[in-house]
Amino acid sequence: MDTNAHAVHQESVHQERETRKKPLSRRRVLALSGGALLAAGCTQGEERPRERAGDSPDARAAAEGPDGVLGANFNEDPDSVTFGELRGVSASWIRGFVPMPEVTADASRQRAIERLLDAHHLGYGTVLSLKFPYNHRPIPGPGSSAMTEELARVDRVLHAVLDTVDVLAIGNEPFIESLPRDRRSGALNRFYETVAEHIVAYRKKHFPSHCRTRLYMGAFNHLDKPDGRTAATDRWLSFTRRTQEIEGVDIHPHVSAPKEVKPYVDYVLPRLRDGQKFLVTEFSLVQLWKLHLKDEIPARFASRYRLPAATPVWKVIEEAVEHPFPEEKWRDFLSMSPWFESHKHFLRDQVSYFRDTGTPRRGHLRRHPRRRHDQGVRPGQATLAAEQPLRQPHRGALR
Repeated sequence: MDTNAHAVHQESVHQERETRKKPLSRRRVLALSGGALLAAGCTQGEERPRERAGDSPDARAAAEGPDGVLGANFNEDPDSVTFGELRGVSASWIRGFVPMPEVTADASRQRAIERLLDAHHLGYGTVLSLKFPYNHRPIPGPGSSAMTEELARVDRVLHAVLDTVDVLAIGNEPFIESLPRDRRSGALNRFYETVAEHIVAYRKKHFPSHCRTRLYMGAFNHLDKPDGRTAATDRWLSFTRRTQEIEGVDIHPHVSAPKEVKPYVDYVLPRLRDGQKFLVTEFSLVQLWKLHLKDEIPARFASRYRLPAATPVWKVIEEAVEHPFPEEKWRDFLSMSPWFESHKHFLRDQVSYFRDTGTPRRGHLRRHPRRRHDQGVRPGQATLAAEQPLRQPHRGALR
């Protein structure tokens, strides 16, 4: 699968408000120079209507859960990807997250949830992550009034999505969306364990015989760094492993080099029980892209399009967002930029790597023949997601 076959999308108005405060934030770079692609999949289940969910053989309902299929991720901004674009790349799964403070009495009206419900009714597999933003305030403790309020919001989401969305991830990026002292003290773990146990109990009460929604713990970041692997991350995986209702864990390898993805898998796989899987609902080389935003544009590109030689990379990206130019120019910009051209197959290669993982026994990877991008993989393997600059950014509306 050549990454240039996929679309790059830009940030929402909400994201632009955020990036005025943090001009080089990760979401800014991903939005300007990276698309959002999720990989999820399944190998069994009823056939999905192909005229609506694409002609890919992996366009099936999620009776057996996601299993190695590349789909689309819109984060919190459903307007950044269209159903037409999903059909264009034969994507049959879509993922987003809900910022929990946005949840009101009718959670189904929250824009990310609403679009995932729409996607479900159109036949797409769906993944929803719950985002609890506690990076600027202490995280609530079990039994506190703040925890009671948080669990009430969780209940409203569960009422709207359980037995409809295919995967619910408990947490978005909890090890970023929390205070360092809460990660060190165990407060982070206690909070998410309380939320997870509450969700398990709610599902058991309201769907005692069967519920299509599978539960995963939210995503790790920075596992490629020694200080990213801590007592808190160990406890997170210990809870995941011993809680039978939890089917795995999510990882978000946003890295500066492809080799930095492997430590994530090496850390997570041995700590999962037999039969559990890992999701990869986001991955990218965003840290690499950020290193080159202030570079001067390639001389060939400057000459061909009569631009000042000292024009920085970020300026061209901004221009592509604010005043879209022909796609040929965008492709020239990427292909003439060594920092992108030398990594243009990152998405393809990482999808193959994730699909080639398995857990016949704990702590060991199983290698098997590479499969075509539109085929399913064996149980025990990854569900994937990616964010990568591929085509000129544009503003889209999900429709």
